[in-house]
Amino acid sequence: MKQVFYWSFVAALAGLLFGFDTVVISGADKKLQSLWSSSNGFHGIVVMGMALWGTVAGALLGGIPTQRFGRKKTLLWVGVLYTFSALGSALANDPIVFAIFRFIGGLGVGTSTIAAPAYISEIAPAKNRGRLVGLYQFSIVLGILLAFISNYFLSGLGENDWRWMMGVEAFPAILYTLLCLGIPKSPRWLISKNRIEEAKDIYSSIDPKGSFEKLVSQIRDKGSEKKKSESIYHSKYRFPLKLAFLVAFFNQFSGINAILYYAPRIFEYGGLGESTSLLSSIGIGVTNLIFTFVGISLIDKLGRRQLMYIGSFGYIISLGLVACAFFFQWGGILIPIFLFLFIASHAVGQGTVIWVFISEIFPNHLRNAGQSFGTSVHWVLAAIIPSFVPLLFSSIGAGVVFLIFMLFMVLQLIFVHFMMPETRGISLEKLSEKLIDKK
Repeated sequence: MKQVFYWSFVAALAGLLFGFDTVVISGADKKLQSLWSSSNGFHGIVVMGMALWGTVAGALLGGIPTQRFGRKKTLLWVGVLYTFSALGSALANDPIVFAIFRFIGGLGVGTSTIAAPAYISEIAPAKNRGRLVGLYQFSIVLGILLAFISNYFLSGLGENDWRWMMGVEAFPAILYTLLCLGIPKSPRWLISKNRIEEAKDIYSSIDPKGSFEKLVSQIRDKGSEKKKSESIYHSKYRFPLKLAFLVAFFNQFSGINAILYYAPRIFEYGGLGESTSLLSSIGIGVTNLIFTFVGISLIDKLGRRQLMYIGSFGYIISLGLVACAFFFQWGGILIPIFLFLFIASHAVGQGTVIWVFISEIFPNHLRNAGQSFGTSVHWVLAAIIPSFVPLLFSSIGAGVVFLIFMLFMVLQLIFVHFMMPETRGISLEKLSEKLIDKK
């Protein structure tokens, strides 16, 4: 089990780079807009949003290398993309070049959301799968915290401090790439490629008491030539598709990425100074880390559905309070406190559940396509929503924006209650049988 944990941990570190890459731009947000004299629209969509559009492309296309070349090789290339993006963004001298390198980093993010959870879910025993795949989310929030801390300490180094903020990511990216060289390939992927002996050696390290022959039989049956020609959009896979769509949809309509991207700006709108805003952003990172750890420790005990209940109620309360704070101009320390509650709700609920759940609900031979669909929905919305935040804040006001997010979380609560199944402790093969429409 120690070996499986280590392999899962290394693969999950793709999430640390994901979190760092996504949030590090928040420290450079207003400086870059001032430096290049960008309008709110151009700044939000091109300078800030291009990484997210890269993530959309990575999510749409990442399933191809993940299936063709394997999870391990794909994760290696993810590390290369992050390294290239960090260095290029730091050295950019105009907004278009900067946006191109941010797009490249986004490709790494989008691809990692397919390859890392798929790899971990396929090497993890069913009883520990939630916690091990949850390491990916824990790494994401650790990366977010490190980005906020990095931004705080690097700000004030001069007019080019933003270059240091963007470039420092290259160090963990290079380390991650080197660590990926030491992890094995996924045995389930090897079986799908008919590399049975290689798969058997790895599987014996993962589950010495398990029946390798039974696993081979199940995967070969579900990956038969007839099934290989199937599309994820076949009518019998409609239910897992709906689940993936709705989980991803509600994840982004909570406003999580908008808040992470623009945390310092939101705090400044609430009346805090620039330095206090950056410090408060670190508070978001710490809260996220602590409550993600709580969520991971509970996901295999309470289950995915119960965590989504807890998160939904927390979302509704916290977003309602943030909206009221802006409507009634409460300002001061209240807005950070309400946002910390929001982040805690997200970390325990959606943050812990999404990557685990999407990696579980599709059959082995369609897992990459299914994850690509779910993550694409997530990242299309993650690109659109934050891109329009500066414009929406200046037009309809922050209070209205947070009220809209709250109403969507009421709909999420209804989805969890009436539609979302529990996947805790069930093998991937049995889950696919349970969720497929056999009519």
